[in-house]
Amino acid sequence: MLQQNTPGFSPIGKIRIILDSIRFEHTVFALPFAYVGMVLAANGLPTVHQFVWITLAMASARTLAMSSNRIIDRHIDLKNPRTSARPIPAGKIKVWEMNTVAVISAAVLMVTAAQLNTLALYLAPVAAIVVVGYSYTKRFTWTSHFVLGFADGIAPAGAWIGVTGQLSWEAVLMAFAVTTWIGGFDMLYACQDRDFDIENGLHSIPQRFGIVAALNCAKGMHLLTSVSLLGLGLWLSLTWPYYIGWLLASALLVYEHSLVSAHDLSKLNMAFFNVNGYIAVIVFSFTLISVFV
Repeated sequence: MLQQNTPGFSPIGKIRIILDSIRFEHTVFALPFAYVGMVLAANGLPTVHQFVWITLAMASARTLAMSSNRIIDRHIDLKNPRTSARPIPAGKIKVWEMNTVAVISAAVLMVTAAQLNTLALYLAPVAAIVVVGYSYTKRFTWTSHFVLGFADGIAPAGAWIGVTGQLSWEAVLMAFAVTTWIGGFDMLYACQDRDFDIENGLHSIPQRFGIVAALNCAKGMHLLTSVSLLGLGLWLSLTWPYYIGWLLASALLVYEHSLVSAHDLSKLNMAFFNVNGYIAVIVFSFTLISVFV
């Protein structure tokens, strides 16, 4: 049963708890790839207007995704020793408070999309449905990793649309690269919850096929990520700095998989949080350099 009483935190304290709960700092995963889409669509720096509204759109979409996840999964989180200390099951914040965050985030997403262009506004509700709906998928399908990947893959495609007002195949390829990247490392992350998922009727690739199969599937996904990023550079005739970034990112993907094995998942958090954060920043940084060289 969820704890009903909440400590008397100050408003600033509540905000800090909410930001910690939704892991706001992990926006670093998706935001750099959104900036990749933005820079490539603009073939250089976007306008200040585009930069501001795309940044706000991406931050609000991720906040919507994480806040809704914390609400939808609160009963599951309470049962799982790994997540039972999260603010809602621990009673540090109330469900209505997180609901408020989700509603405000959804509203901000719609407003920011409207500031960009008509297509962005039309597709914003679709993006909202995907990022919220992901949390339900693990209740009935082991393909939930792909849905999460797609939810993040929307970021570069959405930024491309924000700049150009249209969806092109280049944007689709970027979305595919991010989908396979995020989906792959979510498979890795899910390995630590395999026993819990089996006991509680939740679905994932580790739960359905085992940890070894999940690790191999994640490797295949990340191979697709690397190939897709290479193909993107060749398709758009990007200059040599991009390929340095691609090599570094690919090397980090290999390193990420070297950190975990079926018999040792102790370095999973390092692989999940640290390495993937570096990958996103590296790809964006070298992409930005490449458009000016």
